[in-house]
Amino acid sequence: MIDFSLSDEQKQLQDLAREFAQREVAPHAAHHDETGDFPMDIVKKAWELGLMNTHLPEAYGGLGLGVLEGCFIGEEIAAACSGIGTAMEANQLAEAPVLVGGSEEQKKKWLQPMAEQFRLAAYAVTEPGAGSDVMGIRTTARKVGSEYVINGSKMWITSAGVADWYFVLALSNPSRGARGMSAFIVPRETPGVEVGKKEKTMGQRASDTRGITFTDVVVPEENRIGAEGRGWFLAMKAFEHTRPVVAAAAVGLARAALEHSIRYANERRAFGHPIARQQAVAFMIADMARDVEAARLLTWRAAWHIDRGYPGILEAAYAKLFAADTAMRVTTDAVQIFGGYGYSREYPVEKLMRDAKVFQIYEGTSQIQRHIISMEVLSRGRSC
Repeated sequence: MIDFSLSDEQKQLQDLAREFAQREVAPHAAHHDETGDFPMDIVKKAWELGLMNTHLPEAYGGLGLGVLEGCFIGEEIAAACSGIGTAMEANQLAEAPVLVGGSEEQKKKWLQPMAEQFRLAAYAVTEPGAGSDVMGIRTTARKVGSEYVINGSKMWITSAGVADWYFVLALSNPSRGARGMSAFIVPRETPGVEVGKKEKTMGQRASDTRGITFTDVVVPEENRIGAEGRGWFLAMKAFEHTRPVVAAAAVGLARAALEHSIRYANERRAFGHPIARQQAVAFMIADMARDVEAARLLTWRAAWHIDRGYPGILEAAYAKLFAADTAMRVTTDAVQIFGGYGYSREYPVEKLMRDAKVFQIYEGTSQIQRHIISMEVLSRGRSC
């Protein structure tokens, strides 16, 4: 049986996220886009309301909600500002590998405090020479007695400058490739950790994106997540839980662009009529609406799949790919509908178009999603 209705609790969560987004996020979106300031006060309010770390199990002080509930929150926040949404969602990506592969003691030490007090974390995997090619990382973790010494650099790390700790992927046995990668938690204040300058990005400027350098950083063996050599698996497994939420954020951004376009098309007059009555514009809006709905359905299906414990790599890739490409296409069309006004920073769709681009890049580029999809369907001989 297929049922698209939401429970009362899910509706309440969706309403809470929407109200918070419109009251606390939307009024400040332009400021953070202009200045690039990290929205610390907004993110803290979100944490206080229970809109962050929702996936943490109740045993560690969390709400124990599923990926689908995270998608409801992600869509609503991104409809107001996806940069602030990314600042809120970074915790989930850093925490996911610990949830997947951490010991009971590690979960209590690193995850429980995230629910008990306002803290931020970051997922530090990407490197200057290894973005989509995770197996090309060069950061090393050399074992010395009961400790590891980490050396290397990470790049494009979301929340690097504000995080309390990092999930770090490093080569503990370089000769074994992906099977020689191990995962570690590294507190930001550990000696030898150097955080770089905030990157001046095209969009989502509220998010804190920086490089990190590790120079002879010593962490105890107890900070290794999972067995030695399991790091790559944990880093990739985390994406099954986070990519649907990223897809939901792309849906929220595209939805906002669509809603702005509908209002503008009904108000703007040309040749004596609202431009919404021009078939060229009306059909463009129809295509935008179709793709937003389709992206949301793919996203919810991926979340549903994962929440029921099924392997979700293919479904997450479908959702991430289609939603990211939809966000870029819909915001580009929104700028076109607004015409010259759409190209002006005085109007909202210009920011949406800049913010949309990174959805095709982070948490696996659109090309990587196509690679995953092709590999999965070719090996399975089917698409689902």
